[in-house]
Amino acid sequence: MVMKSSSRLEGLSEKIFLDRYAWKQASPELAKMGDTVLVLTKDDPKFPTKEVGEVIARSGDEATVLLRSGETMNTSVEKLTLTVERTPEEMWDRLAGAISGVEPTEEKRGLWRERFRYLLDDWKLVPGGRIAAGAGASDELTLFNCYVIPSPKDSRGGIMQTLSEMTEIMARGGGVGINLSSLRPRRSVVKGVNGSSSGAVSWGGLFSYTTGLIEQGGSRRGALMLMIHDWHPDVLDFITVKQTMGQVTNANLSVCVSNDFMRAVKEDLDWELVFPDTKEEGYDEEWDGDLAKWRAQGKRVIHYRTVRAREIWHTIIESAWKSAEPGVVFMEYYNQMSNSWYFNPLIATNPCGEQGLPAWGVCNLSAINLSKFYDDVNHDVDWAELGKVTRYAVRFLDNVIDATPYHFEENERNQKRERRVGLGSMGLAELMIKLRIRYGSPESLLFLDKLYSFIARESYMASSEIAAEKGSFEAFDADKFVQSGFMKQMIETYPELGDSVATNGMRNVTVLTQAPTGSTGTMVGTSTGIEPYFAFEYYRQSRLGFDKQYVPIAQQWKDANPGEELPDYFVTSMSLSAEDHIRVQAAIQRWVDSSISKTANCPNDFTVDETKRLYELAFELGCKGVTIYRDGSRDVQVLSTKKEDEDSKKPELAPESADDREAAAAVAFKVAAETAVAAAVEANKAADPVIDKQYKRRPSILRGATYKINTPFGMAYITINDLDGTPVEIFLNVGKAGSDVFAMAEALGRVCSLFLRYGDHGNKVQLLIKHLKGIGGSGAIGFGANRVESIADAVAKSLELHVSANAEEAASAEAQNVAFSPLPTIAPPANAIVQDYSGKPSEAHPRDLCPSCGGATLVHIEGCKTCGTCGYSRCT
Repeated sequence: MVMKSSSRLEGLSEKIFLDRYAWKQASPELAKMGDTVLVLTKDDPKFPTKEVGEVIARSGDEATVLLRSGETMNTSVEKLTLTVERTPEEMWDRLAGAISGVEPTEEKRGLWRERFRYLLDDWKLVPGGRIAAGAGASDELTLFNCYVIPSPKDSRGGIMQTLSEMTEIMARGGGVGINLSSLRPRRSVVKGVNGSSSGAVSWGGLFSYTTGLIEQGGSRRGALMLMIHDWHPDVLDFITVKQTMGQVTNANLSVCVSNDFMRAVKEDLDWELVFPDTKEEGYDEEWDGDLAKWRAQGKRVIHYRTVRAREIWHTIIESAWKSAEPGVVFMEYYNQMSNSWYFNPLIATNPCGEQGLPAWGVCNLSAINLSKFYDDVNHDVDWAELGKVTRYAVRFLDNVIDATPYHFEENERNQKRERRVGLGSMGLAELMIKLRIRYGSPESLLFLDKLYSFIARESYMASSEIAAEKGSFEAFDADKFVQSGFMKQMIETYPELGDSVATNGMRNVTVLTQAPTGSTGTMVGTSTGIEPYFAFEYYRQSRLGFDKQYVPIAQQWKDANPGEELPDYFVTSMSLSAEDHIRVQAAIQRWVDSSISKTANCPNDFTVDETKRLYELAFELGCKGVTIYRDGSRDVQVLSTKKEDEDSKKPELAPESADDREAAAAVAFKVAAETAVAAAVEANKAADPVIDKQYKRRPSILRGATYKINTPFGMAYITINDLDGTPVEIFLNVGKAGSDVFAMAEALGRVCSLFLRYGDHGNKVQLLIKHLKGIGGSGAIGFGANRVESIADAVAKSLELHVSANAEEAASAEAQNVAFSPLPTIAPPANAIVQDYSGKPSEAHPRDLCPSCGGATLVHIEGCKTCGTCGYSRCT
């Protein structure tokens, strides 16, 4: 994918342009010989493929297309996408005319048409996708990328109204954010139907399901963000909902976290889960999900239960480690920093998380392409050009507010009251490579502070100057506006801005945001958002197909320096530490009044504890939210560094029968164990390509120790035997003989033993610890350092103890100048002791795997195995 010029796109760039942003012909039946078209070459609902080609023959409803690859394809015309625009220049002309068209006089329309055309030329400003697709092309398509709609009223009618609003917005091209905290918790009484509520999470499943059904203009599916507050009684169900297949599959999830909650986590305090009293007078009309406002009105709140804050926090961290969700939004801090704090509280974010919004708020997005502002003569940023483009871009986005069609009066009323815009950036990583600044280094943090504070100043000065000409946003109050956390910081750094706001006012309540720009950045051939490059050669899975990508700036350097390694300032997302990702995000967040879509990429062996430290670091550094992605933690990954068979990415269907579910539960347990060990083997291969394939046979006698550790499945007895002072064998005894847990534990022990006895490559024990530690299941037991997530986690902890004890014995033996032989008398921690048969009861009763829900919840009750969670019984 390389752009030959500003007007010619190739490869994936051209496909994205024609599929998503070029003005479409209403009917593909109009396709004729010589037309450039996008043709559907693989009609798959999840992994379709489209290619660009030229119509070379047409007969009735059939067409022959010459693809860019040189192949010829016969297809029906209904599988063609025909566009009015063939080049970016045609799109730029359309956009400049449409957005300048709202200026009040012909003279100003002409002036700003010329300036906007200059702004768009050569991709200096890349408009948000909805602006690019809709402005001047349709009176139906919204120019706003995303919306937040009010939290649902806590009734069937209220939920259906929210569903209707969401559907209408998505059908017109917008993504939606919804905060579910207004819905009563699971099992709470619903007086009108003499029953109980299914809970906030179940209704989130309805919104998710509907999102999966909606096509947006034929080129993208609906996008949905679901959120819940940390005080809601269903918060733990919400955090773990994606661990149950099929409940919520078409939504991003985030938890709204308060300052008090983070303090409770730090101090290890209890945390109350509460909800308003639904019998309180005015509940149906007044309750909107704002608990602080409800309490301020003197309304009654019901206490549901008390949990340790760290329990909720750990569940968030563990779930994010497993599958990159939920994200966390520090919503109370976000509102403290928000310029709309005094009249319009933020209740949720858009689906990508970069824009916190009030009810009926919208995202109005475009991105400055920073890669275009390198001054090669002075080896610096072209600051003057960047300043001019930034100021033009603010007016461009402000005009979008008046150019877009509004399909809900509430959206129009809210947006014209606050005139929220979100100017962001792309191409940051490319610019830094040109400047030879290593992304994530201390030098880069200083550069980022300078760059984004400059953009913030120019943006705010531009908005203030537009206010002098056209008036401030309706809700502007000069005294209150400057009291926001963000404005205090801005005025402290730039006093002249405070003078301008006091004199001229502000046209826009917020001006800046950092969106991901995944599709638009890929289209124009630069790095996306504020992210580093994922890799310099990679594969991208999208609705357009499975495409190999080469990063132009890296390829150009390689071509100019054959045989040499890329310099260290060529950084990829996976070569950075996760902490570097967060520090970059924090450095930029200081100068962004909204938020940032940023992912801290982590290697596959990143641990749960490391994830916890990362989330807490984000809060401490002033980030408004945090999301991580541990490589390989999801079955389907948009970007990857190796090519895989596309069919292998498709998720398998869950078995239907009870017998099949039982078999699947047992197999899942075994696969988890084998996968962990296989990961260790692969990691070891990478560390040392020379592998000794000799298998160490077991002597007749081995010495070791047995550890007694409480696990979610009951008490585990873990025997670790040594050969020449190194563990080579593990036996696990968990649960009753004949149970699934007993069988799978034995399998895990055998696989671990096989790995430990195979070859002399590297430190196998540490690798095994690294890949087993932190693996979580359906429950956990213990707290702090004594917390045990699963049987695999118990094995890792036992190995750590064993290695530590062996090291102490070896040191003692060396000090006494005697031969070392490991002994079975090893000092354990509180939750692990050398095996004894004292008959003391274990803290966790032995449990087996439920074949219905998959949880470790099957216990013997009245002579029959029964699940305490879903009610499954083997006797019925």
